[in-house]
Amino acid sequence: MTASDNHQVLWALVDREARTVEALGREAGLPFIAVSADIGSTEPMLGRDGRPLAETLFQWIDPDLAYWRDRGFALRAPFVLAARYMAEPFFYGDGRFATWRPSAPLDAIEVAASAAEHGVASAIIAPVHLPGGAIAAVVWATPDAGAPVAERFAAFAPRMHHAAIRLTGAYQEVRGAAVASPIARLTRREIQCLKWAAAGKTDALIAELMSVSAPTVRFHMKNAAQKLGAYGRSQTVRAATMLGYVSGPTGRA
Repeated sequence: MTASDNHQVLWALVDREARTVEALGREAGLPFIAVSADIGSTEPMLGRDGRPLAETLFQWIDPDLAYWRDRGFALRAPFVLAARYMAEPFFYGDGRFATWRPSAPLDAIEVAASAAEHGVASAIIAPVHLPGGAIAAVVWATPDAGAPVAERFAAFAPRMHHAAIRLTGAYQEVRGAAVASPIARLTRREIQCLKWAAAGKTDALIAELMSVSAPTVRFHMKNAAQKLGAYGRSQTVRAATMLGYVSGPTGRA
């Protein structure tokens, strides 16, 4: 199969998954949909025709809210903020966010005023944390204050999350935004060095902690950087973190 054939196959998948997302919204009684393939980017999710899906397939409650044209919307919207802190579906109802379990980040985000301003009474949100650090999100919403969103979340969230992953994954691939760095397999020693580096330790202190010499630490760091296609200490640590070799802020070296 040629590169052109692959491209056409991917666009067909994007079209199919976008229609699945739209159909799920209608089935769940949450027909108004907002999508972003990367909440850190100002580029809207486009269809094969080059037009934003928000202007063709997906419609929003307030037709005057062209969120995909507002460069500052992602910084203001609590739905987008919550997607940065949650890697699983959650919902909005009765003026607050919730999910299947207690969640301190969701409890801390004020959402009621913003949701009311945009006509949202309830919604289900499916964040997608993609390889390379990009975060996508799909929001299904309704202005109906009587919608039983908790029950709908229990019934539809798994399917919605799956559809969001498929749509945004295929879209990232067809737009050339998927991670193209070489596949990296780090050694245990390289990972140990990177974890200590992520904790702010110097080469000399890492050497002491690992009972090796400082040149050995630098050797492991250099090898890790080459494998990850990174330059410099901070970029190498960031690349290793995005691939799950280095834990987040709650992890231990």
